[in-house]
Amino acid sequence: MTATTRPAPPLTANPADPRFWQRPQREQRAAFARLRALDAPAYCTDPTSGRGFYALVRHADVVEASRRPQVFTSAAGVTTPEPARWVRALFGDSMVNLDDPQHARLRRTVARAFTPRVLADAEADIRALSTRIVDDMVAERPDDFVTAVASRLPFEVICNMMGIPERHRPEILDRVNHASEHIGVARTRLRVPGRGLRALARMQRMIAVLARDRRRRPADDLVSALVHADVDGQALTTRQLGAFFSLLMVAGVETTRNAIAHGLALLTDHPDQRALLAADFDAHAEGAVNEIVRHATPIIQFRRTVAEPYALGGRTFRPGDKAVLFFASANRDEAVFADPDAFDVTRTPNPHLGYGGGGPHYCLGAHLAKREMTALFRELLTRTPDIRATAPPVLAASNFDNRVRSLPFAFD
Repeated sequence: MTATTRPAPPLTANPADPRFWQRPQREQRAAFARLRALDAPAYCTDPTSGRGFYALVRHADVVEASRRPQVFTSAAGVTTPEPARWVRALFGDSMVNLDDPQHARLRRTVARAFTPRVLADAEADIRALSTRIVDDMVAERPDDFVTAVASRLPFEVICNMMGIPERHRPEILDRVNHASEHIGVARTRLRVPGRGLRALARMQRMIAVLARDRRRRPADDLVSALVHADVDGQALTTRQLGAFFSLLMVAGVETTRNAIAHGLALLTDHPDQRALLAADFDAHAEGAVNEIVRHATPIIQFRRTVAEPYALGGRTFRPGDKAVLFFASANRDEAVFADPDAFDVTRTPNPHLGYGGGGPHYCLGAHLAKREMTALFRELLTRTPDIRATAPPVLAASNFDNRVRSLPFAFD
C-alpha cells in the first residue's frame, strides 16, 4: 500500500484534517498523546484534498529530523499547505524555506549584521520599552493584554533594530496583522498563507524604499548593516531583505507576542508558580520563560520533504515523502517531560523545542525573545504584582501557530 492510499487516522487523531484544529486544545493534546504511543509515525491524509504527510510527534524523532537537514529538507516549503511557486518567486524565499548552501550563506550574512553593538543596543532598548509599556498600561488601564502589552514589545524592538521610521510603524503593524491573519485553519479547510499577499507586498515595498535610502546614507541600524554586510562577497538584496523583514515581523513578533500572552494566562492559572517566580525573580526567570515557551509552543509545526531513504522512529521514509515536525507534541512527550501537562517554572532539565529541534534552522531570534519576555515580566510582576487574566485567552484555530487573539486582564 503506498503512502497516498494509506488510510488516515480518525478525525480525533488526524492533524491533517482541518477539522482537527477546530477542536479544543485538550482534545488535540490527547490525540497527539495517542499518536506518540504508536510504534511508528502515522501517515495522515487531508480528507478534502487527499494529500498527506507523516506526523513526527515524538521528541526524539523531531530532534533527529531537525538535525538531518540533508534528508528532511525545507526548500519545498515548511508551511502546510506549501507556498505556491509564484508567491515565492514574487516575494523571495525566507530562510525557513531554504536548504544549504543557500540557507547557510544567507544565515551567515544575517548573523554578521548582529554585531555586539547591535545586540547591546537591543538589550537596553528592551528594558526601556518594557518600562514605557507598563507606564502606559498603568495610566490607560486597557482591557486587552495582547494589544496593549504583549504585541507592543516585540514589534517596537524589531522596528527599533531595523531603523523603521516612527511614521511608518502604524501602517506596518496593520500590514503584519493582515498578512498573518489567514495563516492557519478556516472552518473545514486549511487557510493559505498567501491570502495576505497584498498586505505583504505593501510592507515589502516600504522596506525596499528604506533599503535604498540606507545604501546611500547608512545609519546605525540593522537595515544598514544588512544591505552593506559582506560575507563571501554577498549583502542582502532588496528582495532578500524584504523576505527577512517579513520573517521578523510575522514570525519574530507574532511568536513572542503569543508567548507573552500565554505566559500571563499560565501564571494566572497557576498561582503557586506565579508566587514562586515573584518571590525570587532572578532565580526563576529563566526557568519560567523556558516553561512558558514549552507549554505554549508558539509555532506548532514545520513541514519537511524527504530527499533520500532514511529510517526514523520505526518507519523507513522514501524520497518525496512529506513529514511534519510537530513541536507542540514533542514538547509534551512523556518520555522526556515528567507530568508534561503541568506548568512548572523549576522544571530541570527542560529540553523544549519551542525554538526548533536544533540543526541549521534553530531560531535566530531565540536569545532576543528570551530577553524580551524576561524584561517585560520583571516589570509587570514588580510594578503590578496582582496583574491577572480575567478570562481564558481567545485562541485562533490554526495548525501553524498557537495564536492568542485577545486576553482580557486586570490589575488593581
